[in-house]
Amino acid sequence: MREISKIVPGPKALKALTHPDRLKMLGILRMEGPQTATTLAERLGLNSGATSYHLRQLAGHGFIEADETRGNRRDRWWKAKHESTMIELSEARGEALDASMAMMQSVISHHAAAMQRAHEGFNDLPQEWKKAQTFSDYTIAMSAEAAQGLMEDIHALLMKHKGEAPAPGEELAEGWRPFTVHLHGFPYQPLGKGEDE
Repeated sequence: MREISKIVPGPKALKALTHPDRLKMLGILRMEGPQTATTLAERLGLNSGATSYHLRQLAGHGFIEADETRGNRRDRWWKAKHESTMIELSEARGEALDASMAMMQSVISHHAAAMQRAHEGFNDLPQEWKKAQTFSDYTIAMSAEAAQGLMEDIHALLMKHKGEAPAPGEELAEGWRPFTVHLHGFPYQPLGKGEDE
């Protein structure tokens, strides 16, 4: 089983990830491998100058680096330095808490958009991938300790599968594709009057 590389960013680095385009760029580099600013700009509908700026910000905070094995000075390639970003929101205080909350808001928006794209693309999936997809929720009464244990168990299972999978950017066997699992665990918040679920 391969080791999953991780980064635990400080408050300034987390602030850099609050920009939605930077979060998208980091995700693409992690999942699809090295890219140029031009390729990312075209893909995200941005100009190459803004894209280059965002890439330099990500590099300056240790999320990505230049891929020296590709391109040249005019055609610089970038690659992710880590597969995973880890933050411990419950331990954050002051500036770190503010930066973590802002970054998590960007992640929530990113996840919602990804789930919407998955829903919209469902009809185009082969049958075996339709069977693999789910949008489920489970509300279970439990103690805080039991909830923490459940999250630890789920994280361990996901990391086991991630460690057994090909590294991002590696060629996949026929019939394989990246499969996304978004994990959101939180105490139930009752709907207020007039709110939609």
